[in-house]
Amino acid sequence: MLPAWRHYAWRVLAAAFVILFLNSGARMVVGPMLKPMVQDMGWSRGMVSAAVMLNMAVSALAVLAMGRLYDRFGPRSITIASTGLFSAGYLLMGYMNAYWQFLVLFGILAGMGLGGLASSLFGAVLSKWFERSRGLAISLGIAGASLGQFILVPPFSAFLIAHGWRLTLVLIALVTVTVNVPSILLVIRGDPAHLGIEPFGRVPAPVRVKAGAVTPPDGFSLKEAMATRSFWLFATAMFVCGSGDFLLTTHLVAMATDHGVSAATGAGLLAWFGLMSLLGLLLAGPASDLMGNKAPMAASFVIRIAVFVLILRSQTLVSFYILALGFGLTFMVTAPLTPTLAGRMYGFAAVGVIGGLITTFHHMGGGLFAYLGGLIFDRTGDYSLAFIMSLGLSGLALVCTLLIREERHAVPGVAAAAVPSSLPSAATLAREVEDA
Repeated sequence: MLPAWRHYAWRVLAAAFVILFLNSGARMVVGPMLKPMVQDMGWSRGMVSAAVMLNMAVSALAVLAMGRLYDRFGPRSITIASTGLFSAGYLLMGYMNAYWQFLVLFGILAGMGLGGLASSLFGAVLSKWFERSRGLAISLGIAGASLGQFILVPPFSAFLIAHGWRLTLVLIALVTVTVNVPSILLVIRGDPAHLGIEPFGRVPAPVRVKAGAVTPPDGFSLKEAMATRSFWLFATAMFVCGSGDFLLTTHLVAMATDHGVSAATGAGLLAWFGLMSLLGLLLAGPASDLMGNKAPMAASFVIRIAVFVLILRSQTLVSFYILALGFGLTFMVTAPLTPTLAGRMYGFAAVGVIGGLITTFHHMGGGLFAYLGGLIFDRTGDYSLAFIMSLGLSGLALVCTLLIREERHAVPGVAAAAVPSSLPSAATLAREVEDA
């Protein structure tokens, strides 16, 4: 038997980390690029933000579609095609000269590509490869997105300042193809069964079933999950989560520079935002293994409420740093929690499509508030109203999170008592095998 550290699951985890590392840095460059693009093309912030909204809407729908395709065909062909779409969109944006081209290339083409490279879908893949320490494994994989933002945003921004946004987009497109394609073709597999092996940490021996117990179904379908109240509470919380995420990542640099912060320092704020999101991510996964998903989700909304109140009262460099660091701590918290919470409530048979729809709501909220932030600035000259709205919605999301029933739900037609309240842990399975 191979030692645990040589299990193929760790290769899949490493590949997911590398892909998300690059793609996050590429995606976040839109924030530093906003004002230079507005100045160069003569567009308003609302126009650029509208393209971001279209990008997020298309990405959200693509995540849902890709979730179904992941569950049916596996991730390799989907992620290769998505890499091609994303890279083509960024490459051609380097040569655009009309607003409609921006809408098509960034809003639609790149948006479709991002849908197949979403962290939630890589989380769904990792959830099938790891049975022990699933939350930690997903957190480590998705940590690539946070670290990529911290490490890549400053050099991409420096390149942007030195060579312009057009050449920056071309560079990002070429690097994305160079990194993603080999990682996907050589490593990524959607299911351990494709290689004839068990997920990491699975106990191979049969589990004793007590007399009279009813074996639970493998998992809910999407339609069955949508029939539960917890699904819609979760979806609402994720819509609000996305609204804050992309309001900040789209407008933080522009907002800070509006108040006298230099462009380089503004890019630094976004980078530190990414580093703190790595810390939050690494805390969220193990926390979900120990205490469930609701506690870290609720804590993240409490922190958001606090930093929104602060930035509404003060717009100094110190307050911008507190906003970036505090909000950044919450930014990626729900990424590992989406597949683990969906799996805990509904099983893992259709976790790709269920998690994909939840992520669709997240992206819809993100796209709407990325646009509203720009529109509100164009109409009022600042972002205060956008932050007031985000403050109120964060309170709503906190309530929704606390009301989620975090336990294995009963499939319609199956008695609730027959379905375990949660999925057994690997340790529990091991104890039952020993007892048998």
